[in-house]
Amino acid sequence: MPNKFLTAACAVGMAASFGLATADKAEAKERWKMHSAFGQNVAVIGPVGYRIAEWVNEMTDGDFDIKVFEPGAIVGGYAYYDAVSEGALDAAYGTPGANQGKNSAYNFFSTWPFGPPAPEFLAWMLYGGGVEMAEEMYARDNIVFHMCGMIPPETSGWFRTEITSLEELQGLKMRFFGLGAKVMQKFGVSTQQLAGGDIYPALELGTIDATEFSMPAIDRSYGFYQIAKYNYFPGWHQQSTTNEILINKEKWDGLSAPYQAIFKAACKANIAQEIAEGEFLQADAMAANEADGVTNVRWPDEVLTELESAWGEVIAEEVAANEDSARIWASITEFRDKFKIWGEMGYLK
Repeated sequence: MPNKFLTAACAVGMAASFGLATADKAEAKERWKMHSAFGQNVAVIGPVGYRIAEWVNEMTDGDFDIKVFEPGAIVGGYAYYDAVSEGALDAAYGTPGANQGKNSAYNFFSTWPFGPPAPEFLAWMLYGGGVEMAEEMYARDNIVFHMCGMIPPETSGWFRTEITSLEELQGLKMRFFGLGAKVMQKFGVSTQQLAGGDIYPALELGTIDATEFSMPAIDRSYGFYQIAKYNYFPGWHQQSTTNEILINKEKWDGLSAPYQAIFKAACKANIAQEIAEGEFLQADAMAANEADGVTNVRWPDEVLTELESAWGEVIAEEVAANEDSARIWASITEFRDKFKIWGEMGYLK
């Protein structure tokens, strides 16, 4: 099987050598509008859209220019699916789980509870069939999918008061992402999915009682530590999470092969950068949170066992209700069963 990273890199080299000879022709110039689901000032994930645009611009000597728009400038943070499908946006940067309202199976291409760390998830996406299934689903709505990033584990919640048992979650209103929200609902939590920029006001006004969003450095960008002083770990619901760039199919098909190769290579390069930066920033963010009065708490093993048991119920319900989810989960299960011998023998526990 060819190395997809190497193939993309070689394609960029060929583009630089041959594909840009016509860059001075008007028809070679591309001007796109791309929405970002995250503000530029948000750690790790915020600069990604701008970074991709900058890399593409540099590699095409300015002939492929992507203008990035902040959340709310054209559409709301997570409200980009239809705009890309219909061509109102050329592209959008976000995460597949943002599109769960269209099809709950999109959640699996972002993350799932008690899922794998980044290397294993990346292996399934790139070599185990994940990307191909995502491409097929998005294509139904005139959208081209590109995996364009991945981040390490998240925290599993910011609470105003200490939580000593899952019974204390009963009746809480909480922002929670993806399939993990359905697990929380099993414990009486009323969940809603809010885009990052909408969370702080909701916490401040009491519209929600608690939240999770992402890693400590990212959450610190949003200021949750100012209101909720108990931050819980580990991120059982998101051990790793992908980012996507969705592109209107007509726009993608209209790109030259070298430009397509350059765009793909930029996305591949960003995966490595996000993982590394994500790991690098967390310790300092956690220390800064503690200095600001936050208590970092790890869930007891018995609580994690209860949460995992509830996840077993949720996934059974999900695959029974959604054919796409059933197909994707079968692929994930087969891959992880095969991977297990390496995962258990190759790594230190």
